[in-house]
Amino acid sequence: MTTTGRTRTAGAVSAGVVCALVGFTSSFAVVLTGLRAVGATPAQAASGLVAACVLQGVIMIAMGLRYRMPLAFAWSTPGAAVLAGAGGAAGGWPMAVGAFAVCGVLLAATGFVPALAALVRAIPTRIAQAMLAGVLVPLCLAPVTALAHHPASVAPVLAVWLLLSRFAPRWAVPTAFLVAAVVVGVEIVRTGTTIDAGALVPRLEFTAPAWSLAAITGLAVPLFVATMAAQNIPGVAIMRAFGYRVPWRSSMAVTGGATVLGAAVGVHALNLAAISAALAAGPDVHPDRSRRWIASVTAGGVYLALGAASAAAATLVALAPDGVVQAVAGVALLGTLGGALTAAVGPDADSSSARPHETIAAVATVLTAASGAAFLGVGAAFWALVVGIGVLLVLRPRRSGVDEDAGTGAG
Repeated sequence: MTTTGRTRTAGAVSAGVVCALVGFTSSFAVVLTGLRAVGATPAQAASGLVAACVLQGVIMIAMGLRYRMPLAFAWSTPGAAVLAGAGGAAGGWPMAVGAFAVCGVLLAATGFVPALAALVRAIPTRIAQAMLAGVLVPLCLAPVTALAHHPASVAPVLAVWLLLSRFAPRWAVPTAFLVAAVVVGVEIVRTGTTIDAGALVPRLEFTAPAWSLAAITGLAVPLFVATMAAQNIPGVAIMRAFGYRVPWRSSMAVTGGATVLGAAVGVHALNLAAISAALAAGPDVHPDRSRRWIASVTAGGVYLALGAASAAAATLVALAPDGVVQAVAGVALLGTLGGALTAAVGPDADSSSARPHETIAAVATVLTAASGAAFLGVGAAFWALVVGIGVLLVLRPRRSGVDEDAGTGAG
């Protein structure tokens, strides 16, 4: 290999390291927040983080070597946000674990059952994105409320995030987490808190899954829809933009199967990466498209190493002062919230803005999801989909001889 070839390979390796580090540090706090919200103990949430790191690392290595493509995979950050906004699962953590397994089955089936894939595509994009936006609103408000109640702890985190968002956006959230870690360290020293060394060692906590209709409709279905709409479908589009055709069936089979396998130890959902996919597949990784798979395989190896360190990260989060973790999680989701709101009420391909009935339906969906209100034991995310689709169907203009939206053309 020439010096130039070695340099380019080293560049692909470094891109893979960055892909994994940015992906992990930008969203693991959201995952822990979501798992805790549906009933996981700190140990069970840490178990889910460890297992997710290991499983997606194995998938990235195997799929990268098999297809010689920079296929990046991740846990479902939007799905974790759905869990965080669910207000707890009816039946507690075992029901949540059962919902994770059902979501995994649905993800795997999407690759092989055309009718299921068609059903997912039939959900209006505006409604799916509005549901996600509504779930994210309370989480993204957390930095504001945290700053008001705990300014000394939260202000440094938000200040660093804002500064880096201006000069190095890719590293804004990871650096904010590092500042949060310093805040936690200072608090540990100040209070004399003793850290259990055993909690720093990664371990898996098994939970027998349980199932109920409320948990399936209130957790599994919104988790599945959010993962498909905000991760898998955009992930395919991003890879297509870089000239790659994602092996859809294989990707859905391995991520869905891994989700089912990992559900009992706390894995909520695995999927194709969306935003971080560009870090492994872009032209800056390697000038030769056929060599960019090195980046995703490297990222997979880094995730295996991060799995060993994730128990310590989870312990750090558990010891954080009130508001600090919520602030990091909130700023990490601001970009996702902005994208979801734009997709929900912004312009579409055929007009300069959303049509009035679509806007009303999307806003109704956002408000229902953001309310956090449960009905018949089913969480708000599911009812947001029901309300949004229902409002859209009721308000949709009837088509006669003339398209009522287009008007008569009179000036």
